[in-house]
Amino acid sequence: MTATPQRIAEAARDAMLKGDRSTKALGICIESVGPGTCTATMTVREDMLNGHAICHGGLISTLADSAFAFACNGYNEITVASGFDINLLAAARLGDVLTAQAVEVSKSGRTGVYDVTVRNQRGETVAAFRGRSYTMKGKPLVEGLPMGRQGG
Repeated sequence: MTATPQRIAEAARDAMLKGDRSTKALGICIESVGPGTCTATMTVREDMLNGHAICHGGLISTLADSAFAFACNGYNEITVASGFDINLLAAARLGDVLTAQAVEVSKSGRTGVYDVTVRNQRGETVAAFRGRSYTMKGKPLVEGLPMGRQGG
């Protein structure tokens, strides 16, 4: 197998998913990954509703944060959040299927900036998230695969 950037991102996803209990507990599905990108989905369940019968904002944040994590770890270097901001723009309701699309805005040295847009099944924007990342240089997620940006 050739270690293309796409295959590296997929191997990083697989390694992260093995221990990611919060993503699994919320039923978040990592639909696709690539170098600096991720699409994740989550269906709003009854146990995710707050006292107003809408999805708890913290759970929408968790969906966005998971997409952010898989996007910024797609280069096979352990990368963590150094902070994020989120704007909740519309309510998500029981049964809504939320899709978080994360894209890399900037990556330079050890830091990166990623935008995540969360939309419902009707294409309405539910949240806008901006994450800041910190890469632990020289620490691979998957031993034996190249780290950092690769050509190909």
